[in-house]
Amino acid sequence: MGDNHLNNNITESDCKINDKICLLDSKLPRVVIIGGGFAGLALVEGLKRKDVQVVLIDKNNFHQFQPLLYQVATSGLEPDSIAFPFRKQISGYKNVSFRLAEVEEINTESKTIYTNKGALTYDYLVLATGTTTNFFGMKAVEENSLGMKNIRDSLNIRHMMLQNLEQATITCDDDERDALTNFVIVGGGPAGVEMAGALAEFCKHILPKDYPEYPASIMKIYLVEGSNKLIAAMSDKASTQTLKYLKELNVNVLFNEIVTDYDGKVITTKKGTQIHAKNLIWTAGVKGQLPKGIDKVHVVNGNRLKTNENLQVEGFNNVFAMGDIAAVITNETPKGHPQVAQPAIQQGRYLSKTLINIINKKPIKPFKYKDKGSLATVGKRRAVADLGKLKFTGYSAWLLWSFVHLMSISGFRNKLFVGLNWTISYFSYEKSNRLIIRNFKQKPSTENTKK
Repeated sequence: MGDNHLNNNITESDCKINDKICLLDSKLPRVVIIGGGFAGLALVEGLKRKDVQVVLIDKNNFHQFQPLLYQVATSGLEPDSIAFPFRKQISGYKNVSFRLAEVEEINTESKTIYTNKGALTYDYLVLATGTTTNFFGMKAVEENSLGMKNIRDSLNIRHMMLQNLEQATITCDDDERDALTNFVIVGGGPAGVEMAGALAEFCKHILPKDYPEYPASIMKIYLVEGSNKLIAAMSDKASTQTLKYLKELNVNVLFNEIVTDYDGKVITTKKGTQIHAKNLIWTAGVKGQLPKGIDKVHVVNGNRLKTNENLQVEGFNNVFAMGDIAAVITNETPKGHPQVAQPAIQQGRYLSKTLINIINKKPIKPFKYKDKGSLATVGKRRAVADLGKLKFTGYSAWLLWSFVHLMSISGFRNKLFVGLNWTISYFSYEKSNRLIIRNFKQKPSTENTKK
């Protein structure tokens, strides 16, 4: 089938109501993609101008570049620098529609998706719903800490940090001031390490200028890791060097400590260690976000959907999963692929070709992930890189990290703004986005709601 079969002159008058959600009338097979993350957008790009009707559904109207959320949280970037509107992304794609809605349930028998805005049907369904923060059932920790999975989380962290630093200048209680200026990050993966490094540089370069009322040494940063290794998915060399960088930045790294409780003031670990802090950022785990309607028999550890090597959800021919939500269980990958951007992007590109072959009744090949390596940064000029057998650290790794992330951001304007911010910060350490736009209020605890 060729691209010239598409009707490029469709008008709103051709629009029909289909189970309450209005879609353009089309005789082409309908592919509904739930989630506009790295995987979802890669699939959209692969299906543009193909003989399919593509419907992208997301609860946000923008794609967010998650690897830089920590820079929004620490006042390094504005949120619109790492977000890009879906409608701008798909502008000119005549066979692609976007609908702003939150999926509530899926009926695989009737091929119907129910959302908070209405329902629609599908011929092929692709789940790319991503993950959310996993607090492992610890309600008190969930209620009193902040995750870092989306832009709203990052802005909450920024406002919490700035408000607490301001309050620390007001209070005359030394213990209260210490708690307000102590920051604890739980989880020693790339997100936790990068967050700790950014906070440490904020403490070293911004705090003395903005808050002369107290010494910069009052702000203490703790990184709590449950195992004996940082960024465990990377090499021993990367892990060792990361620890060295964090120590140079005066970050207190606590190994083999598992947080079990947090009441908003005191963090308690399984060993009985206690840290007084009013700032707890949780990066210790994620779990899949699944709408209702998918039988739990298809769900594996981490609340991920078990798929075959063609990304088909176990038990279905027309339902697929990709990205963080997918666990591609094979002999080579018994636990699935890493929940990072590269597997998601590669799966989206793969599935765009596979779906067209399935529709045209052509043979399909299994998905094969090509590991392009891992990068992590610990503040400015400090980074670690694992690229196959090539492993290096320091300034060159940081330059590579900066280039890869800058080129991966959607939109020329966003690339320009982020590059400009990084250039200014490189020479001055300046973070100009230290505005408290709205007051951050912690969710009420279970104890308070019972009173």
